[in-house]
Amino acid sequence: MAGPPPTAAPRRPLLSLSFLLLLLITAAGRPCGPAALSPDTVLRRPGENMTLTCRDEELADTNATVSWWHEERGAAAPMAGGHRRHLLEGNVLPLRRLRYEDSGRYSCFSGGRVLRSLRLLVEEPPETPRVSCYRRSHDKDVLCEWSQRAKPSPGTRAMLWMKRRFVAENATEQRCRYFSKAQKFVCRVKVPPGADDTKSLVVSTCVTNGAGGSAGEDKIITLSGVLKPDPPVNVTVEPLEKAPQRLRVNWSYPSSWDPRFYWLHFQVRYRPEPARTFTEVDQVTTTWLDIRDAWRGMRHVVQVRAQEEFGHGSWSEWSREAVGTPWIDLKELTSEMGPFSSQFPMDYGTREVTLPPELFGDAAADRAAGGTVVEASARSVTSPYALVVAGGSLILGIILFVAIVVRYRQTRQLGRQRGAKAEGEGQHTLVPLSPPRSPPLSDTPLLSLSPEPQPSRGLHVTNLDYFLAGQ
Repeated sequence: MAGPPPTAAPRRPLLSLSFLLLLLITAAGRPCGPAALSPDTVLRRPGENMTLTCRDEELADTNATVSWWHEERGAAAPMAGGHRRHLLEGNVLPLRRLRYEDSGRYSCFSGGRVLRSLRLLVEEPPETPRVSCYRRSHDKDVLCEWSQRAKPSPGTRAMLWMKRRFVAENATEQRCRYFSKAQKFVCRVKVPPGADDTKSLVVSTCVTNGAGGSAGEDKIITLSGVLKPDPPVNVTVEPLEKAPQRLRVNWSYPSSWDPRFYWLHFQVRYRPEPARTFTEVDQVTTTWLDIRDAWRGMRHVVQVRAQEEFGHGSWSEWSREAVGTPWIDLKELTSEMGPFSSQFPMDYGTREVTLPPELFGDAAADRAAGGTVVEASARSVTSPYALVVAGGSLILGIILFVAIVVRYRQTRQLGRQRGAKAEGEGQHTLVPLSPPRSPPLSDTPLLSLSPEPQPSRGLHVTNLDYFLAGQ
């Protein structure tokens, strides 16, 4: 009986020689592993406990004195004259809650003779690097960095390799530095002159210490793809006169970017301080922008960021916040709010408003002359128009009062004169005892037909003495 046909042996995929060569080229030049430890080295992690004992057990039954000494990391051999300190005396040395600073060489002595010596290394395996690279401009070096959750041990080393992809050449090796303030490693790789910005590069990283090594995942980059400019600088926000809803924003290129050869385009975002969301304006090619929908009388927060003019790479970080308030019409505020005050009641808190110095007297004028901003306060300030009206009313009242006083005096003086004349009417004029000689009545005609012309004299009707003198 014929059995089943023999099963064909599975074919194993054959790797071409060129692909194997590429793998070897990619992996070459970046060994990543822990450094070799000497036989007398003991490795422990931070926070662990351990106990050291002298090697000769016979000394436990004798009265020989045993002392322990510690030489800090870096001492070449025992008794080398490094930084040594005496710990304690006894055959046993307990070490609790080890730290990085406890690393070094421990030796026990008896009678000037070394009984035991060992090197303690307190290390923790390094974190796996997750690298990211960027370039501030076309003519700058490439910076690669990655963050660390915890501070690495003093013996930690970080290396970076960069080479062109699919090219059999030696990789560029670079030592990386740790910055404790930023808590990250940073590597600077110089770009050879004339390098093609569009060619792919392979970036490899490795972090090692006495406890082990950790290699990061290879990263494929291009010089144009890692462009990331620095944020724009000197961002200012200024009001436009007689435009209560407009603001002018100005900024400058960062010093790391040369605009003579390559340009940037910008993105601007702004918001009034009470609001939490930004309004964004894209594709700004100039170093200024007019905001035309600002809120009246509200302070606005503005930020700017930049990117390479053709969109290569990524956006920069946002610039520092700059603030500005649109132009304010003081006449309109006076008519709407009555007596002008430096404090504006708002639902969103107290704001700062720049006021003309003449409204606050000499002391405030001196402060405002220096360009300071008058903060909102509870002190009210009288409107200049109210001062003009009050001054005019005061002057008119004074003039009216003086006119009344003068009129009263004139009326009183006239009354006195009339009273004096009334008293003189009861007196008679003295006449001589002998009557004047006059012609007899018969000689005097009753009517004169042709009276002689007499010189005209003015008749004062108001003078009563003229009519009463002959009576």
